[in-house]
Amino acid sequence: MNFRTLDLNLLRVFDTVMAEGSITRAAERLAMTQPAVSNALKRLRDTVGEDLLTRAPRGVAPTAFGEALWPQVRSALGQLRAALEPGDFDPCADARVFRLTMADAMAAFLLPPLMARFQALGARCRIEVRPLLDRDPREALGHADIDLALGHFPEVVAALVAQGRVAPLRHRRFGEGRYVCAMRREHPLAGAPLTLDAFCAAEHVLVSFSGRPHGFVDQALAGQQRSRRVVLTVNQFFSAARVVAQADLLTVLPERFLALTGLDDRLVVRELPVEPGAVYSDALWHVRHDRSAALQWLLAQIAEVADAAP
Repeated sequence: MNFRTLDLNLLRVFDTVMAEGSITRAAERLAMTQPAVSNALKRLRDTVGEDLLTRAPRGVAPTAFGEALWPQVRSALGQLRAALEPGDFDPCADARVFRLTMADAMAAFLLPPLMARFQALGARCRIEVRPLLDRDPREALGHADIDLALGHFPEVVAALVAQGRVAPLRHRRFGEGRYVCAMRREHPLAGAPLTLDAFCAAEHVLVSFSGRPHGFVDQALAGQQRSRRVVLTVNQFFSAARVVAQADLLTVLPERFLALTGLDDRLVVRELPVEPGAVYSDALWHVRHDRSAALQWLLAQIAEVADAAP
């Protein structure tokens, strides 16, 4: 392969097809025709000398070579775009796509007023929300799978602070919240203050994005040589709220999320009998976006929406 003759636009097409898993959706996103996208992929295959994609029941799938190549292509394109991005950003003219990851509680709190703000400003940019799979999004940010991670990332932020100026990510705090224990009004524990013994003896629903059977509440309990009985693990706060509204289980939820579930009239809230520490909301992004006027504009909108929240 002669790298000097490589058309970088072919890599952009390949990256979009990989992200969408479909030539049709990639063509829509790139404002190209499907034959043009297919032709670009054929030219890239001829250039590198190996197949990158194969047909799949629902679109296309990468070959082993394509799967190995994609993270490098995505990272390189992200760095190139950040280096060449203009110093100003006009949200009313630039149809930028922002890829975010956050939990469902954060999305329910943040997205409605944020999108209302976009409409009021006449912004043409678009947001794609990816599921938050872990409390450590560093790998996804590093590979340029996402532009911004929003949520509670205490261990990641602590590591970034320790690394100082050489840290590969940046962070900005935009909120502080509280977690509470929620249960249905008919729960046997609903009629009295919640003690630590009762909390530990009860059955719990745990919200874990990664599927691991423990969270920051369990870490706080372990500090007191205690533990709780987790009988169900889910990856969404809304699912946990729905479950405890119908069964004699406890769950721990962000306090401001309860009103957004539509279930607050069916639930009782109690103070946690263990102190999990301060719960902050942070935005994380890769240093390649430090010069990105578009991302800085988005961060400003998020901060203003969060500040205006009750």
